Amino acid sequence: MQGYAKIAVGTLPVSVGDPRKNTDMIVDAVKQADTQGAQVFVLPELCVTGYSLGDLFAQTVLLNSAKQELLNISKQTQKLDICFAVGLPIAVNGRLYDCAAVVQSGKTLGIVPKMCIPNHHEFYERRWFDSGAGVCAKVKIGNEYVPFGQMLFELDESLTLGVEICEDLWVTIPPSSRLSLLGANVIVNPSASNEIVSKNEYRKELIKQQSARCLCAYAYASCGVHESTTDVVFSGACFIAENGHMLAKTKRFSRKREIAYACVDLEALDSERRLSTGMDKALIGYDDVMRVQGKLKQADIKHFERKIDKHPFVPSDPNVMKERCEEILSIQSAGLAKRLEHVGTKKATIGISGGLDSTLALLATVRAFQDLDYPLDGILAFTMPGFGTTDHTYSNAIKLMNLLGVNASEINIVEACLQHFKDIGHDRDEHDVTYENVQARERTQILMDLSNKHGAILVGTGDLSEMAMGWATFNGDHMSMYSINTSVPKTLVRYLVAYEANRLGEEIKEVLQSVLDTPVTPELLPPDADGNIAQFTEDRIGPYELHDFFLYNVIRFGARPDKIKFLAVKAFENDYSEDEVSKWLDVFLKRFFINQFKRSSLPDGPKVGSISLSPRGDWRMPSDADGSLWWDTVQ
Repeated sequence: MQGYAKIAVGTLPVSVGDPRKNTDMIVDAVKQADTQGAQVFVLPELCVTGYSLGDLFAQTVLLNSAKQELLNISKQTQKLDICFAVGLPIAVNGRLYDCAAVVQSGKTLGIVPKMCIPNHHEFYERRWFDSGAGVCAKVKIGNEYVPFGQMLFELDESLTLGVEICEDLWVTIPPSSRLSLLGANVIVNPSASNEIVSKNEYRKELIKQQSARCLCAYAYASCGVHESTTDVVFSGACFIAENGHMLAKTKRFSRKREIAYACVDLEALDSERRLSTGMDKALIGYDDVMRVQGKLKQADIKHFERKIDKHPFVPSDPNVMKERCEEILSIQSAGLAKRLEHVGTKKATIGISGGLDSTLALLATVRAFQDLDYPLDGILAFTMPGFGTTDHTYSNAIKLMNLLGVNASEINIVEACLQHFKDIGHDRDEHDVTYENVQARERTQILMDLSNKHGAILVGTGDLSEMAMGWATFNGDHMSMYSINTSVPKTLVRYLVAYEANRLGEEIKEVLQSVLDTPVTPELLPPDADGNIAQFTEDRIGPYELHDFFLYNVIRFGARPDKIKFLAVKAFENDYSEDEVSKWLDVFLKRFFINQFKRSSLPDGPKVGSISLSPRGDWRMPSDADGSLWWDTVQ
């Protein structure tokens, strides 16, 4: 299923002390999860017997019943390929262990004992259970001997399952840290974690952080309200996290069965691990865990349960969005401020078109000058109208420069471009790529020369999305002395400008809103008969929201084109047809490969997010790589 595995976590009404009743509940839950397409399912700690049994754990009748019911659970699920973990107490060599049994297709694949046994506050587990650390044995379940100890369950080449139990997660070095270094990319945790004020938030963050440190999917299932007794209350908190992100959770304090599902991206996790130096097996130095073979249930695409964010660069939470905007603008301004200090100048040149990118670059430059306490008239801002400039964008550029208090000037490039057409023998009525690029290069030449004249540095305005698509004139707007927007994607530029609009006051807000309402355009072709913009970038190369989606998945996760198409079709199902997605994905891939030569010579610029195309570290790709393997897979 496009590199995904469907994971389920669940809690259920448990009869504390009667494994026979719990078998029925467990089997029903497993069947439900299987019906919903889950491939891996985890249930709470000691759910076969109940967790809060106290000294009853020493009773032979209980322990024998638990073993027998594990057999019954296996037998009643033998026709199901779902792999699931259930908790029960197991006695081995005269000692008692809190365990998780991993079951599939009627067989117990292995039994993993809890390593870290709590004995503080409301927990007294050491009274009954020993630590499973270092234990390696066989335990008889029915007529078979089952491996017992720390182990990995290799369900297929894409999914290796590791198990830790409740407190194991809370210690300084959780077993899952080691298991992940040994290959586990899905960790399951049958747990019995009680509720006190604010504990759930801490628990949730702990799960997210461990999934991030281990670059894994983490499935956590805790026992529910029916375990509550004496001084403790349980809530049935269940979570599924992937690489620091919470994908799913159950309703807490429910008195009925609750199951949550999520599709975890195993290919993305593998991609992250391949790039991470922190996943080196040498960090632990040895491998003494058992490895048990299982199988991965066949996935069904109709059961794909995962929210696909169609704008992965843009936070959906408005409060997070505000924080993100402030942080990005601070990174941009801090980077430029350092460059200004380093070269020893209090002046910067910048071209202002009245469009989004140059507006953001100017706003960030103003911040840098304010941070340095430099006079704003040291920002030498130029609007340079050409053949395609409209009154709308020209007016916005003039108003913005004046309202921000920078040193505003105008240089009309029409005559210079006409002279250049004459010099190179180009017909001014032939509106081809030469016609367009002459204007872009003329503007850059003027700005470079003005920088020399005034002892300033030229601030570039091009953004990440344009660099990915090669939508920049080589040695024109592609070049500057410091490219302040170089790792800001187009979909995020809009939000940054809107953030500054709300921060800077009503007068500037009106101009910035007008900029936001302007279609994306290079304005290199003459306006239409009514003086309106005639050239729209997205008509030519496709919607930037699609291209940013493609870019994120290609660079961040090394995703296959067919997988990207699958995700884009789902994410944009109400916006673009499958044919449109295929068309623009093909355009993206071809432009991305063909235009690497432009990225290979990019100027310096601040990295603001997880994706950057800087040739000095973030993205090293030969300028002449053959991309046919990629675009041939787009159907």
